[in-house]
Amino acid sequence: MFNFIFSSDLTVDKRVNVDIISIPLKIIQKSMVIAHIHVIDFDDENNIINKNVLLHQAGEIWHISASPADKGVLATCYNKTADGKVVTCAAVWRMPAELEPGGHESPEDAASPAHALELLCHLGPAAHGSTACVAWEPAGDGKRVISLADNHILLWDLQESSSQAVLASSASLEGKGQLKFTTGRWSPHHNCTQVATANDTAVRGWDTRTMSQIYCIESAHGQLVRDLDFNPNKQYYLASCGDDCRVKFWDTRNVTEPVKTLEEHSHWVWGVRYNHSHDQLVLTGSSDSRVILSNMVSISSEPFGHLVDDDDLSEQEERSQEPPQDSVIATYEEHEDSVYAVDWSSADPWLFASLSYDGRLVINRVPRALKYHILL
Repeated sequence: MFNFIFSSDLTVDKRVNVDIISIPLKIIQKSMVIAHIHVIDFDDENNIINKNVLLHQAGEIWHISASPADKGVLATCYNKTADGKVVTCAAVWRMPAELEPGGHESPEDAASPAHALELLCHLGPAAHGSTACVAWEPAGDGKRVISLADNHILLWDLQESSSQAVLASSASLEGKGQLKFTTGRWSPHHNCTQVATANDTAVRGWDTRTMSQIYCIESAHGQLVRDLDFNPNKQYYLASCGDDCRVKFWDTRNVTEPVKTLEEHSHWVWGVRYNHSHDQLVLTGSSDSRVILSNMVSISSEPFGHLVDDDDLSEQEERSQEPPQDSVIATYEEHEDSVYAVDWSSADPWLFASLSYDGRLVINRVPRALKYHILL
């Protein structure tokens, strides 16, 4: 079973902001009325998709992220009007137990009304500013989250079954102008003590123990940085993408220049994701309506493929062996509009999904020939 979560706030105004988090998937449409969160179950064996709908009463959703430790808990960033101003707040919610990913409504329940989410806690007052995103600690018990609000990075401890959020520490982005964070990613390495953030064209690394900056890539991209992702198998490698149509790969020990740059897209690149198991597989989605699956084997944890004992190779095989080359594996053009999000299944490393402006969700598989080449 392959589970997704996505939210849609349906309205006449079809402007969309989309993101995908880990196994859950989300689509967000601007709404003046009401917001819904859709929980999608994909049964790979029978090729069947089922869904449940949850009511998000707090306001229009601009970002959603699911707890890696509790499949029934998620966080949203949503718009709220206060004192005549619109601010983006953040909160943690729980789904009804019977609707958590893994179950699905039967055909006779398809017309049933949406179920309401249970509010667990708010992530701070609006005084911190508008919240751009929320990132959960990748490992552990799901009790620590980072929120990015304007120029503040805030570390929260969730207590009493996530019913209370306590601000553990914070840091502010200093510099000229009105600096604001746009996105962030929590590294699964270094005992989960590092977070990467983006603001404008810069990418920065932070140590969550001291909330101090540990590296800075001032001009990581020529235009706005849209997304970040850490290599799951190489602790110092980070991918970024942005409005300059490029995807760049960085070694955070030396950020003077990227170790690799991809220029396969013709418009803004909204999402980049490493495969959770095979880090040579990289997904990107762009406003050019395409999803590209790349084989970045030269900067992966297995740059020469699977190691084979020399005794098992003949002399001719040794001479014919060449290091694998980076390449575009496939370009997917099922979408008719801008692709705002891509992500891999955390249950099946060969499945991935993409989501476009028009609300189309497409699930694809890694080509079988490549799958067996990697495995064998």
